[in-house]
Amino acid sequence: MAKNEKRKGTWRDKFRFAIFNDTTYEEVWRIRLTKSNALLAATLLFLFIIGMNTSLIAFTNLREFIPGYPDVAMRRNIIMNALMLDSLEHELAIRDKYFSDLNDVISGRQPIGQVIMRDSTRDYSSIDLRRSPEDSLFRSRVEQEEKYSLNSGTTGSVRGTSLASIHFFPPVKGIVSSNFDLRTRHYATDIVTQPKAVVSSTLDGTVILTGWTMETGFVMMIQHSNNIVSVYKHNARLLKEMGDRVWAGEAISIVGDSGELYTSGPHLHFELWHNGEPLDPAQYIFF
Repeated sequence: MAKNEKRKGTWRDKFRFAIFNDTTYEEVWRIRLTKSNALLAATLLFLFIIGMNTSLIAFTNLREFIPGYPDVAMRRNIIMNALMLDSLEHELAIRDKYFSDLNDVISGRQPIGQVIMRDSTRDYSSIDLRRSPEDSLFRSRVEQEEKYSLNSGTTGSVRGTSLASIHFFPPVKGIVSSNFDLRTRHYATDIVTQPKAVVSSTLDGTVILTGWTMETGFVMMIQHSNNIVSVYKHNARLLKEMGDRVWAGEAISIVGDSGELYTSGPHLHFELWHNGEPLDPAQYIFF
């Protein structure tokens, strides 16, 4: 006599879940599932719940309720502080380099890491640096013009005086094409003059920077007494080098239109700075 063996369930066995009306015993809803289908449905439901929670936290303001998570204002302040800190570090590096170069110039040493940018589109190997007859005639004409200048040597003792009592020598004589304007950050006066006109130093001082940039061409910067700095841009040629001592009215460069940006013709871009603040040159100099 065979014993009744109990059949083991498999993953393919079907189960029916039904809901009945307790009063009428009418079947209201039913569903048939196997074990594998039930496991798959539970997994999909679990993943759906996780995805919905992740989306709500990632794309809504609910994430701000998480302990330690910064709100919008705090994140904005963090970003702004990081940008300001980066700008401050950059400005401090520029200031340290400026004081280091200035100290080297005053001490008679060559500034470390001096880089003079040149126009890569031009060939400088063919330039003849020997004195030409035209250069000798030009030097003679400049020396003759400065021979009887009443401004030469009169501004050497301006230390401790106010700006109103300082006589600024006009770098060039011409027509002002663009005035000083703080709103547009144009911290200079642009003067249009004759081609190849001589640019003169506005005060006695020491050349602290000479170079070439793509925006402003050949540039020269001179440090004067009373913490005054004058800047001359868009020159066609520089007659002085870094570390040279210059006097008021002395020729330092030739007017040009060098630089690929911010120039529309031969003119002098002249800046005047005092204690790190820009000054309007037209208030102190008659061009």
